Amino acid sequence: MTTTPLTADAVVVGSGIIGSSVALELARGGRSVLVLDKAAGPGHGSTSASSAVIRFLYSTFESVATAWEAKFCWEEWSAHLGLAGLPEGERPPLSGFHRTGMLHLDVPAVPREETAALLRAAGVPFEDLGPDELVARFPHVDGGAYWPNKPVEDDAFWEETSARLGAIFTPDAGYMDDPRLAADNLAWAARHRGARTEYRAEVVSAELVGTTWRLGLADGRTVEAPVVVNAAGPWSGAFNRLAGVGAEFTIGVRPLRQEVHQLARPAEWDTPERPGPGVFDLDLGTYMRPGPAGAWVVGGTEPACDPFEWIEDPDAVDEHVTRDRYDAQVTRAARRLPDLRVPNRPSGVVGVYDVADDWTAIYDRTDAPGFYVAMGTSGNSFKNAPVSGRLMAALVDAVEEGHDHDASPVVYVGEHTGLKIDLAAYSRKRATNASSRTVLG
Repeated sequence: MTTTPLTADAVVVGSGIIGSSVALELARGGRSVLVLDKAAGPGHGSTSASSAVIRFLYSTFESVATAWEAKFCWEEWSAHLGLAGLPEGERPPLSGFHRTGMLHLDVPAVPREETAALLRAAGVPFEDLGPDELVARFPHVDGGAYWPNKPVEDDAFWEETSARLGAIFTPDAGYMDDPRLAADNLAWAARHRGARTEYRAEVVSAELVGTTWRLGLADGRTVEAPVVVNAAGPWSGAFNRLAGVGAEFTIGVRPLRQEVHQLARPAEWDTPERPGPGVFDLDLGTYMRPGPAGAWVVGGTEPACDPFEWIEDPDAVDEHVTRDRYDAQVTRAARRLPDLRVPNRPSGVVGVYDVADDWTAIYDRTDAPGFYVAMGTSGNSFKNAPVSGRLMAALVDAVEEGHDHDASPVVYVGEHTGLKIDLAAYSRKRATNASSRTVLG
């Protein structure tokens, strides 16, 4: 029995924070959009394990500019979703932005002068804190410089130091309180604009027939569209291979198992006005941020001294936090914040990141007509999601109208900041950029 194919102008494969944003912006542009995801709903993959940090410090200008532009979307989340004019009872519950600020502690791998220059070029407000200013302003921070990273079980990790570090403080940074709900908000807004979503819809085949992509689903249905956007997160590399695309890429992606742990926030870290800021600490190999109800979220920054958990099958990952990873990450956090209390029982979430070679996202076309990618985005691109969708929509519109993006890369101009974002920085064919090679990007 032959069934009628599902059809659309564009199919987005993946309904995480990036795929849902892409779907919204393509629908806003007037395309009929169909979203496919093998999970039961939006944001159920790597998005649900995101720390949802909103920060602006990256290794490239374009990533700084993208994050700063996105900040204005997060701050006015309801407006970004297009909820103006809807009666209160018709609006979905929304994830919320919490402005706490972020301390980026000094580390030789990310020179402060270069960082400050990038922030200044993008117009991001920041304060440059020397060692004395850091501990005076944040007396509960250990201001010692311990670089290079060391395993926590190594005696050298506990050695005292006379070296001191400063920091860059960005007051406008913060976090979104529910990353999965943020993806759901974008998916809701996309449907409100006419997009359709199909969940528990696993793509098992993909072929280009003339100018139409034909995708086969595990349940026997087929989907046809001239445009396909691969936003499948840690499954993105496998989907490229399934579709026979990607041979020209100079940047690879790999799935990486990650853990994020949750503790109680040190009481000393709160101020009467708001929770203390997040702390990005490449010097010790960790990052931390406050959360709702007194939570303190702790993740790792891929210290070279710790083993990386590269995996083959994202569906076969152990979803329980491990004692070794918990001990490593929270011990580093407690070294930086001596008042932090570390429970004996680990608590946290496990996710699988879609990691590009240089930890910079790939937003691009491919050599295959109509096939686009928004991949390599895990770990440091949640914060960019509202703008990532707009970058992809601008790219798809231009290329489908005949523009040669490889020869003359599309430039997106931020609606809120007016900053020019050259999409060559996110090219599949770029030279590996000189990033920190960590979640910092």
